[in-house]
Amino acid sequence: MQFLERKNKSAHSITPLTQDELKGWLKSQPKEIQKQVKNASFSAKDGSVLSLSKPDGEVAGYLYGVADETEFYTYAELPNKLPPHKAGYFIEREMEEKEATLAAMGWEFGQYSFDKYKSDASTKDNKLLWPKNADRIAVEATTDAIFMIRDLISTPTNDMGPDDLAKATRALAKKFNAQTPKIILGDDLLKKNYPAIHAVGRASDKEPRLIDFTWGDKNAPKVTLVGKGVCFDSGGLNIKPGSGMSLMKKDMGGAAHVLGLASMIMAHNLPVRLRVLIPAVENSISSNAFRPSDVIDSRKGITIEIGNTDAEGRLVLADALAEACTEKPDLLIDFATLTGAARVALGPEIPPIFTNSDSVAEAFEASAKATKDPLWRMPLWSNYEEMLSSDIADINNSGTGGMAGAITAALFLQKFVEKDIDWVHIDTYGWNPTKKAGRPKGGEAYAVRASFDVIKKRFDGCKK
Repeated sequence: MQFLERKNKSAHSITPLTQDELKGWLKSQPKEIQKQVKNASFSAKDGSVLSLSKPDGEVAGYLYGVADETEFYTYAELPNKLPPHKAGYFIEREMEEKEATLAAMGWEFGQYSFDKYKSDASTKDNKLLWPKNADRIAVEATTDAIFMIRDLISTPTNDMGPDDLAKATRALAKKFNAQTPKIILGDDLLKKNYPAIHAVGRASDKEPRLIDFTWGDKNAPKVTLVGKGVCFDSGGLNIKPGSGMSLMKKDMGGAAHVLGLASMIMAHNLPVRLRVLIPAVENSISSNAFRPSDVIDSRKGITIEIGNTDAEGRLVLADALAEACTEKPDLLIDFATLTGAARVALGPEIPPIFTNSDSVAEAFEASAKATKDPLWRMPLWSNYEEMLSSDIADINNSGTGGMAGAITAALFLQKFVEKDIDWVHIDTYGWNPTKKAGRPKGGEAYAVRASFDVIKKRFDGCKK
């Protein structure tokens, strides 16, 4: 954490100001300060920084222009716009809890980088006096979770295969004293009836597996998270072109998202019985790879004709969702980097959600607005189920016609979810295609903060 617990007398002040606040603030300042602001044409434009000087030339402090103090990334630009200063900085402003918490989060996000593989990595280490009134648990839990998600997704598959994903899960479970993850590996998936997971991952030299751990009071309301853990997706025998394969290390982004969300739930000690299920595989090519036109079994007993081996994520999720439903969770959420169609519809920053419950949809929409963590509900349009029909099996894994791809994928998953369970499917991109303040290009978390807010509001009152 990039924070100081005590104020250093040599620390530099930061005064955040909106354009509306600037005029009033200037009236209370000495004429020399007013002159510096005027000469610099500083108007408190969002993200702008102005260094103020004392008569002897020493730094008197900094002004920082903000458009909205309650935007999640308002303070993310700030640390990298300030020069390194060993004594650190402090925010000279009375802030309520929400603004103070966002200021602390923004400061952390502004200094995040994924430089594990850079031999000349240099990280700016500007420290900020811990903002008064900031919620420390929220800051630490949120930044830890999102940085973990980013790191997991950005790590290349040679260091983040199914075995490495299992290690990361074990480390998280150990950190929060959760149950040691159970791992069903390789041919044991067939013995224990997870045939779809096995079919997708059997061609890789890194065996497919189902990772499963629980945390919390077994008598508390059940929240189950399922994450797609395809650690690399070649497309299988329906091989992707090189351009389509270049980012496929991120195809385990759903798994990363559920680990991050689980981390937030455990860090806040929410009164739930948490279960995390991650089918971890590589969709590779070899002599035993599953083929187009194969018919495979699933844990639920639904037979699946393979229309396309590149529609593999829904197959591994099918078995995991069927297992999740055996315990009748009060809320079931899956995250998956599932379809390009979702990106075409909503772009990289707005993940679509699909749910079988209008009240759950309303809760997610409200939390997305409250946390400024966007998402958008899309329909489980039953008329499109015919696109998944098969002449020889119960269902085809690939929709015909090339339209409504995100919807047909969600409809496929719905077949494996019990109707009386509140279920949410989140089709996330898991990647920042461009650099923005606090959001470098690379792995990214979407809809995790909103999902946590839903869970907290729904179950936090269940404490005994």
